[in-house]
Amino acid sequence: VPAGVGAGVVEVERSVTAVLGQDVVLPCRYRAQEQEQVEQVTWLKRGPGGRSAEVAVLHRQHGQHVQDAYAGRVLRRADGALEDGAIVLRN
Repeated sequence: VPAGVGAGVVEVERSVTAVLGQDVVLPCRYRAQEQEQVEQVTWLKRGPGGRSAEVAVLHRQHGQHVQDAYAGRVLRRADGALEDGAIVLRN
């Protein structure tokens, strides 16, 4: 972001409750400022010891890439601009 230009705000839920065996929406919305456009959203899973592992990458031009361990289980919640970067984690 160029100097003097305010950045937008990332809006996420502090916690999300899921039920075993059901789908859950993991919300993430970016409230962009003028002239901003989201290019990529990366979802990570925090594991033991604070280590992070990539779950999915949503890219404006290249589409989505889901790691093999989550193939068929991670979907974008909405089509369109990545300002809505929410995903659905199935089952």
